[in-house]
Formats: sequence, structure tokens, C-alpha cells
Amino acid sequence: MALTHTAYGMKVKVDLPYEQAVEKTKAALKEQGFGVLTEIDVKKTMKEKLNVDFRRYVIIGACNPPLAHKALSSELDLGLMLPCNVIVYEENHGSVVAGMDPVAALGVVQNPALQEVAKEARERVSAALEKVEKESR
Repeated sequence: MALTHTAYGMKVKVDLPYEQAVEKTKAALKEQGFGVLTEIDVKKTMKEKLNVDFRRYVIIGACNPPLAHKALSSELDLGLMLPCNVIVYEENHGSVVAGMDPVAALGVVQNPALQEVAKEARERVSAALEKVEKESR
């Protein structure tokens, strides 16, 4: 399935088991200059905090240092919008990999200096998702 867009993100459905989708996503993000700052195991957290079962689902906090530096240099409070979140979750017999759309997220800031940074971040997140999808075929 090709990359699809929502009002705030983009995603691909892949024919990969969850663990493999997570690893390929991290590798693709790294190739695009992103490091993983945080990793939240939503299934584990839901079980520990609420004692409810949830599908396997991870929130990956990814950061591209040069882009973060440009963004923070233009708008110091932008740290509230960082890092870029990418999610991977189980769905049927495959996985979904999705990322926030930096253009949509930074659009609320009303700072024209951030437009180019947001566009580059979108291109890099999109390229990472497309790579995962291509490798799943």
C-alpha cells in the first residue's frame, strides 16, 4: 500500500510482523538522519497503568539534530512540538507505520521561518516510511 496522508500524519500498511516493522522503521529513520530519543511501549504501559490489554504499539520519538537546531533557533518554544513521533502498531496480519506530518504540526506556530524546516522534516519522515513499505514487498 502506498503512503497515505491524514490531516496530521502519513502512514503505510506493511506485510511485516510487528518486531520486524519496528526494526526496519528505526533503520529507515537513521538513514534519514534521525536518532531515536524515546521509545514508549504502549501495550506495556496500558497493562501496567490501567490493567487493560492493548495491541502491540510503540511510539518512537525521533529527532534529526540539524533540523531541530534550525527549528529551535527560529522559535525557542518549539521544543513543545519535538521530537517527531513515529508509531508502529499491529494490524491484522501486518503492521502500520505512521509519522506525524511536521508541516501540519508546525503550521500552528505561525512562524514563516519554520516552513522550510518543516518541509524537509516531512520529506525525510515520508522517505523513511516509504522505505519500510518498499522493503515489505
